[in-house]
Amino acid sequence: MNSASPTGTQIDLRLGDVTAQIAQVGASLRALQIGGVDLISPYPLDRPTPSCSGVVLVPWPNRVRDGRWDDDGTARALAITEPKLNNASHGLLRFTAYEISQTASEAVLRATIVPQTGYPYLIETEVVYAVAPDGIEVTHTLTNRSDSAAPVALGTHPFVTIGDVDPHDLVLRVPAQTAFVTDDRMLPTGTRPAEAALRDGVRVGDVSLDTGFTDLTRDTDGRVRHSLTAPDGRRVTLWQGEGFDYVQVYTATNYPGTPLAVAIEPMTAPADAFNSGLGIRRLAPDETWTLHWGIALS
Repeated sequence: MNSASPTGTQIDLRLGDVTAQIAQVGASLRALQIGGVDLISPYPLDRPTPSCSGVVLVPWPNRVRDGRWDDDGTARALAITEPKLNNASHGLLRFTAYEISQTASEAVLRATIVPQTGYPYLIETEVVYAVAPDGIEVTHTLTNRSDSAAPVALGTHPFVTIGDVDPHDLVLRVPAQTAFVTDDRMLPTGTRPAEAALRDGVRVGDVSLDTGFTDLTRDTDGRVRHSLTAPDGRRVTLWQGEGFDYVQVYTATNYPGTPLAVAIEPMTAPADAFNSGLGIRRLAPDETWTLHWGIALS
């Protein structure tokens, strides 16, 4: 049964012993369990989404410096949505209530980005959450309904866990070769080699991260796989398909209900991409871009 909350209608999905819950506001993956064990860090139903948990970030993820960007020679100024750091943050649909359709094991959420301050484009978006026997598979589509080519990027912000294990004892693996260096406003100033230890696996309790990565190693099927592994060998994997060439990893000590939470955020572009151009795709009129990612327990 679906229910109402500060994040809108909550969509409940089930396939065998796999359950998921999607929030209407932000099209957020707010819960995922297998056999009653949380794979997404839960938060109370009666409060707004904390730390952008599970939200779809579009038409840009992360931050745009001062909200200002060069749109192929035209200066644009977005609304400032992170006043503390004077940035435009996490796109234009974070607080949007999506339209919903669903079956028992699949939810389809749709929302349109309308032309507005600093972004004069009309973009139809859709996200499909499909529960699978080992977790969940997610498909995003972006379609440009503007009369001219539209710059777009996309990310999502799930907090991943193995809920019956102390999060400090989970081992994090991120197969990245390059990390972004940032200033005190969390905006990139350059790159550096990523720590080899992250590729081999580090104990979550031993690191503090709010870092973007690229030059990700893909497996033979074209997917990048990040993971958290429990001491007993269980592993939750977040995979990202082609087009997701970046990832942000964030360890939070202020997430409700847990002393430590880990966000693994697949992104098609890094922070301030509207200025750097990294990962930005310009969709032609009526062109559609399809992207895939998911979470699996093994």
